[in-house]
Amino acid sequence: MTSSLSLTRNQAKQFLKTLNNPFHKFLSLFQTNVSTPQPLDLCVESASLRHTPHLFEKSPQPDLAQCNGLLFDYSRNNNNKEALNLFLGIHSFGLPVDGSTLSCVLKVCGCLFNVIAGRQVHCQCLKLGLIEDVSVGTSLLDMYMKTENVEDGRRVFDHMRERNVVSWTSLLGGYAQNGMNEEVLELFLTMQMEGIKPNPYTFAAVLGALASEGMVEKGVQVHCLIVKLGFKTVTFVSNSLISMYLRSGMGKDARLVFDGMATKNAVTWNCMISGFVTNGLDFAALETFYDMRLAGVKFTEMTFIPLIKLCANRKELGFARQLHCRVLKDGFNFDPKIKTALMVAYSKCSEINDAFKLFSTMHEAQNVVSWTAMISGHLQNGVKPNDFTYSTILTAQPAVSPFQIHAQAIKANYEKSPSVGTAILDAYVKLGNIEEAAKAFEQIDGRDIVAWSAMLAGYAQIGDSEGATNIFMQLVKEGIKPNEFTFSSAINACASPTAPFEQGKQFHAWSIKSKLSDALCVCSALITMYAKRGNIDNAYQVFRRQQERDPASWNSMISGYAQHGHAKKALEIFEEMQRENMEMDDITFIGVISACSHAGLVDEGEKYFNVMIEKHRISPTMQLYSCMVDLYSRAGMLDKAMDIINTMPFPAGATVWRTLLAASRVHRHLELGKLAGEQLISLQPQDSAAYVLLSNIYAAAGNWHERRNVRKLMDQRKVKKEAGYSWIEVKNKTHSFLASDHSHPMSYQIYSKLDEIKMRLKDMGYQPDTDHVLQDIADEDKETILSQHSERLAIAFGLIATPPGTALQIVKNLRVCGDCHTVIKLISLIEGRDIVVRDTNRFHHFKAGSCSCGDYW
Repeated sequence: MTSSLSLTRNQAKQFLKTLNNPFHKFLSLFQTNVSTPQPLDLCVESASLRHTPHLFEKSPQPDLAQCNGLLFDYSRNNNNKEALNLFLGIHSFGLPVDGSTLSCVLKVCGCLFNVIAGRQVHCQCLKLGLIEDVSVGTSLLDMYMKTENVEDGRRVFDHMRERNVVSWTSLLGGYAQNGMNEEVLELFLTMQMEGIKPNPYTFAAVLGALASEGMVEKGVQVHCLIVKLGFKTVTFVSNSLISMYLRSGMGKDARLVFDGMATKNAVTWNCMISGFVTNGLDFAALETFYDMRLAGVKFTEMTFIPLIKLCANRKELGFARQLHCRVLKDGFNFDPKIKTALMVAYSKCSEINDAFKLFSTMHEAQNVVSWTAMISGHLQNGVKPNDFTYSTILTAQPAVSPFQIHAQAIKANYEKSPSVGTAILDAYVKLGNIEEAAKAFEQIDGRDIVAWSAMLAGYAQIGDSEGATNIFMQLVKEGIKPNEFTFSSAINACASPTAPFEQGKQFHAWSIKSKLSDALCVCSALITMYAKRGNIDNAYQVFRRQQERDPASWNSMISGYAQHGHAKKALEIFEEMQRENMEMDDITFIGVISACSHAGLVDEGEKYFNVMIEKHRISPTMQLYSCMVDLYSRAGMLDKAMDIINTMPFPAGATVWRTLLAASRVHRHLELGKLAGEQLISLQPQDSAAYVLLSNIYAAAGNWHERRNVRKLMDQRKVKKEAGYSWIEVKNKTHSFLASDHSHPMSYQIYSKLDEIKMRLKDMGYQPDTDHVLQDIADEDKETILSQHSERLAIAFGLIATPPGTALQIVKNLRVCGDCHTVIKLISLIEGRDIVVRDTNRFHHFKAGSCSCGDYW
């Protein structure tokens, strides 16, 4: 079924603008690091969308065949990202699609291992009624299998009304690919019982499963069936037979198949060579290699790897060097598997220096296999690892496991060495395992400042200010002089919302006394801490006093102003940064666009997004797209927000959908909220926020039945709603409050203060906005619930626990509701207090009856 939509020339041109709009201009950078020149072949490939206009120049009405032709061309040439981008453009503009279109796109999703996009295409198939198309169903099944969603793939197969040999083969291949070999054999028998004749691809999948399970007897039976059906002349089927026989140790049978083949390709020869080496038939492997060369078959990477392993096993240094020369000649010297095999061969031949030279050229390709090969090589050649060895190896994380290296270091009695112990500690910190890091720290003899700083950085990473403070005090007690990195980590730990703010100020004072407060890393940490703890003026003072600034300082200041709603100041800092010719990155523009978002500066946000792409050549990340969605969503421009989502070069992540869901709640857009909620729940089924926001949208629309269904789904999935709570720091102690909380020792005084405020607000003409209580209860009960929100309890406590005129700072883990926002403005007026509230979105500075957000948040 196809759409009857036809396009005028102007509409076609508009579609081209869609493909070339600001959100697509970065495509030429998509796979390229902006700091390095783009390789020519990548430029040609990435720019392939530019050829799309020719499609429309030839015809004023681009039809289905033309769109499909371009889509298929991308897919055939493995330009899968370009194919997916083109489909998104076709879909967002409403161009016609058919089963062939969707089958192709599903194949692309499978190749990209992109199950999120695949599920979205699945929804499109259902919407268009194309799910019954056997080619669409088969492609859908194949996509789920390739993305390791076997159960979903099986469900698709079971619901297919029509199945052909391709459908069955996709199912068999999917099970085989996911290691479910017993199911492959059962399905193969069921398939034949249903009268479906296997094709060559079916046999290839089945033979692979039989080889993995070692079921060579059944393999012989399948071989007979292959001969009976006339498929023995198909090269890849014969290759599968050879592989099965060799993996079962039946070299003679494999040789018979090989000799009987009329057409052999490189895979055939490589199967024979690899199989012979695996079975210890070294002479046969060398003979086959020689015959392959005489036959004029071009060598591949897989030709060399088993032969190099043969050299390692037999310690044939001379032949290994010859193979190395041939590898260089054929251009395979960058292949990491070949390099690792050569490293092993040289190590076993006692040429450890040559092995290390190869290892040192691998750089990013170093992995657990290459590291293991290098370590084993040293051990085999009598080179005992020292502290430098272990320290160097631990820098290879995540290629190597710190647990394994830690165990080796303990055996060699190196875990107490400062360099090794610090490297172990740092590796655990990078994993977020602070408990093991602390254990490693305690074992270090003669801890130096590097070890102390590393431990402090670990506590800072998880926001544990108490742990960081204890380590800092212990450091000073032991007579160790803190350096700039020590102070930076300690101050970063105090940026956590639950950390004592006064402690951060003390670290600042201490850094001044130590004459380290001007160090770059300390300044950046101070700016971040003051900004995150609500004191943006202090952050700016630190920024202005800096004698030297790096991008981190500028970014911290821009982001700080953005979070506090001072868009104008954030943009002034950005313009100053430009005048200073400072290097900018994606973090810079996240801060700039967030500032525009919080202030409703839509045009400015669009302008800076385009400047980022066109002038600074920075490719938008998921977080930057999320900022653009937030920019439009806050302004109520939900259609534009959806345009961003539909034209992104990758599927929208959870942050994007959560932003759109929250905006749909604010702007009461039920359908869009439902879409965003379903997408978010599919991505993060255990995140309570998705369910709560969606249920709130239904509640706001008065749809209590759907709200109950969402809550029921939460119960079924055992998802617990995150409780809203607020906290306030008074006299270096943090006091936390839940809604309607009576657990605080001063609970009576707090509620008395709330009653007093309630009466004063009533005298001012305040009426509670009960629309913010999304429960099907009486208005009087709604008013009671509103009056006992956690932020009001925290403010009431602050008012009675601090002297008059003292500024209050509250932190809340959820978004402040509209009614509380109104009430806090009035409290700031009647009590004569400055009140700063930090919620999940931003900082609100309440003063004299108004808020810094301008009621826009």
